[in-house]
Amino acid sequence: MTGPVRVLLADDQTLVRAAFAMLVESAPDMVVVGEAGSGREAVALAREVRPDLVVMDIRMPDLDGIEATRLIAAEEALAGVRVLVLTTYDTDENIVEALRAGASGFLVKDTRPAELLDAIRTVAAGEALLSPGPTARLIARFLRSPSVPPVGGPECLSEREREVLALVGRGLTNTEIGEALGLSPLTAKTHVSRIMGKLGARDRAQLVVVAYESGMVTPGTM
Repeated sequence: MTGPVRVLLADDQTLVRAAFAMLVESAPDMVVVGEAGSGREAVALAREVRPDLVVMDIRMPDLDGIEATRLIAAEEALAGVRVLVLTTYDTDENIVEALRAGASGFLVKDTRPAELLDAIRTVAAGEALLSPGPTARLIARFLRSPSVPPVGGPECLSEREREVLALVGRGLTNTEIGEALGLSPLTAKTHVSRIMGKLGARDRAQLVVVAYESGMVTPGTM
């Protein structure tokens, strides 16, 4: 990515949104290109300003963050827009729904400022962001519940691609996947790209969902 990360902030609390805006603007590699106070406004602004990333609060009036994420992810013209959802530890079901809707990651609202900026960089670069520890295990449990997978299943993948998918599901980077399988990071990246193409996934977060829903990754492997 060339130039600063273009960020759209969506939160119904004006003071929270202002604080996030000050934080993002303090980073030399980011710029705030819009602020929305509702999910519907977030979708409209995303269409207007085409940000690289939307920081999306889940609980908003008019249209909640999950539905707003689903609309953004479903719109072909916004294919390059990533969504980072903000949540609290008591809304894990909503986190899962946001991932299924097309979010590329989530972060708890009381995270440290530096972690939020790192999260924006991570998601804008095309990586999935899933908080480690207890929250990840809760996500695994909800994803293993009966549901309709948002993208294709792993049946169409080669054995090597299934190995790579399982490691993506555990949150490994391309470099770590390469080390685990004796591949170069570039080869690992190529495998990930091919898997995304075969499964119709827009990013690594959806690959994580497939890995959990197919049973390739379980809470005990996190």
